[in-house]
Amino acid sequence: MAGLHANRVVAPIDFSDFSIASIEKAVEIAGDEGAVYAVHVLAELNFAEPGMMYTGVSDQQRVEQVEEQLRNRLAGERFAKVNSVVLIGDPGHEVAGFAEKKEADLIVIASHGYGFFKHMLLGSVAERVVRLAHCPVLVLRS
Repeated sequence: MAGLHANRVVAPIDFSDFSIASIEKAVEIAGDEGAVYAVHVLAELNFAEPGMMYTGVSDQQRVEQVEEQLRNRLAGERFAKVNSVVLIGDPGHEVAGFAEKKEADLIVIASHGYGFFKHMLLGSVAERVVRLAHCPVLVLRS
């Protein structure tokens, strides 16, 4: 990917090694002058769903906990320029919307390679981002 450059790069992170690799690629693409946003999206809690229990933890507390986890996971010089962001909602929509809001030039996302059956049942965050994004999306095979 020699020569690929973008000034504002969004890279979703789910704490897997694959998503960390997408953050590394985003930093490489953005170079010294570009901005990189590592975006983690928490699911909305719906206590009306069967099996859900009220835990007393607010959305703000959940966001703060994940922000701390992101800081720890992305600690170190190689990730010094990465801006961590935690959102709540549908991952595909939130990532695409955040990228548009930040006027991102590129989204870098890992594809986890779900099998056909699982893909048909659950859908794919990467596929949703590709469909919804206002900018190019680089999907890294995992």
